[in-house]
Parts: sequence; C-alpha cells; structure tokens
Amino acid sequence: MAGDELEFVEWLRTELPGPAQYPEMTLGIGDDMATLATSSGSVCLSCDMLLDGVHFDTTKHELPQIGRKAIACSLSDCAAMAVRPVAVLVSVALPSEFTLVEAKALFGGMRRIAAAYDTVIVGGDTTRWAHRLAIDVAITAVPFSGIAPVSRSGARPGDALHVTGPLGGSLLGHHLSFTPRVHEARKIAETLGADLHAMMDLSDGLSLDLWRMCRASHTGAILNESQIDAVVSDDARRCADDNRNALSHALEDGEDFELLLATAGEAEVPGVELYRVGVVTQEGLRLRHADGRTETITPTGYIH
Repeated sequence: MAGDELEFVEWLRTELPGPAQYPEMTLGIGDDMATLATSSGSVCLSCDMLLDGVHFDTTKHELPQIGRKAIACSLSDCAAMAVRPVAVLVSVALPSEFTLVEAKALFGGMRRIAAAYDTVIVGGDTTRWAHRLAIDVAITAVPFSGIAPVSRSGARPGDALHVTGPLGGSLLGHHLSFTPRVHEARKIAETLGADLHAMMDLSDGLSLDLWRMCRASHTGAILNESQIDAVVSDDARRCADDNRNALSHALEDGEDFELLLATAGEAEVPGVELYRVGVVTQEGLRLRHADGRTETITPTGYIH
C-alpha cells in the first residue's frame, strides 16, 4: 500500500465507530487494546500480524523463536494496559513447502510462552499458500482485580516520563527474546494507583511512541539526553556508526517492548526498574542535549 500508515490509521479512527457511537466500547482505535464493557466486566482485545521478511526471517531465525515472538508481542499489548491476558487466537498462513514438523515447532514456541503467562491458545485458523509465513494473533484480556486498564491518553504537563529498560539495537536479537512486561505492569499499576497517568509499550521506537502518547493526551514532551544515556542498550552502542549514533538507535529502532509511563512526579516501584527519560509539557516534542541545548525532534521510528 502506498502512503503513510499513520495517516491510514487516523482515517480508520474517523471512519469506524468509536465510543460515542458504540456505548459498550470504552476504548477504541488509537490505544494498545480496545476495551469493551460487558455485563461481567471489561474485556480488552488486540491483534498483531507478523510477516516473514518484516518481523522475522525464517532463513535466519528458529521457528520456536518466531512462534514465541508472535505471542509475546500480544502479551506486550496487555502489559501496556496493565491487564491480565486470558486467551489467544492464532491464524497462520503457512508456506506451501512447510512440513508438519515445522508447523509443530512454530506452535511449540507459542504454547510455551502463552503457558508462562497463564494464557491459553483457544483456536484460530490455518491456511496454506505459495508465499512466506504470516502469523496473526488476537488476544483477549481482563483487568486485574482492583486495577482499571491504563490508556495512553492520560499524560499531563509536568508528569515524569519513565521507561522500564534498555532501548535500541533490538535487531541484534532482543526483538526475538524480549520479556513482555505483564508482571511489571501489574506492580506499577498497583503501586502507583492514580499517580500512573498513562502507559504504553515501546514497539516502534521511543520518539514515535512518545509522540503517539502525547498526541493521545494532547500534550508535548521533552526528552533528556543525559537521562536516556542510562538506558541506551549495549546493542544500540554496538550498532552505532558514523551515520547513526547510539542515542539515535535508542530513540528510533523499535521492538524494544519496554513500557513507557507518565507519572505524577518521580516513581518508585519495588521490584521494578524505572528509568527517568523526560517530562511531559504543554506541546511539542523536544530533546534536551547534555550541553543544555534544546531542539525539536521529528518523531521517527518503525512505520510499515
């Protein structure tokens, strides 16, 4: 498809029914999961499609790793909202040359990580075609007891911005082996309560995903280079060269799958590492360099 993915998603948001037209929908397009109100409580839904040659490479990566990543991406959506994953639907378009042994290996990776988060694969669809592997995962989740789903739209000027771990260089391996922050998200939401104003996972890069949070919250932000330096991953430093430095990789690489949160002041959560990276402002997206200079930054990250 020619054109801008972000523009297309914005068009979908305006064209499809939202909470105003569909009262059961409490969160719609534009957050990490859609949330519906039912007679027995809230239900959260999301789906992720992963493609061979885009999100993984079957010529380089083991099939159990690929299956693990497919489920882990959806578990990360649950972490972004601080909700409990319950069940997964998996649909696969298997290449025509795929063997039964290979299909079982793929699903073995899926089953193991789902079980590790008390989640079960309950169905889906299987097809075969003369193209590369495609995987679509739909996940359902419910709120943890006493915790409402956390959206990305509640950030307020003056809030502190934190992330839960290292950023950048994920293509060196982290994008296949990351830990979905489901347990950490629950602890964060339980500990901070009303002081947790917004949260999302970092799938497309800090600068682009922060821009999404700011857009949803009608705010801006300033990132602090000195603070970000503490969360630049070793892989980001290994990727640095004359064209892109380590900071650029930390801001733009994507598939870190850490959490980004906006909190009322500094945040401390026992058992969870939180790293301050900036502050929410009234408008704009800027970077304060170590020497005190402040510049406007263009939100850049992974866009299909």
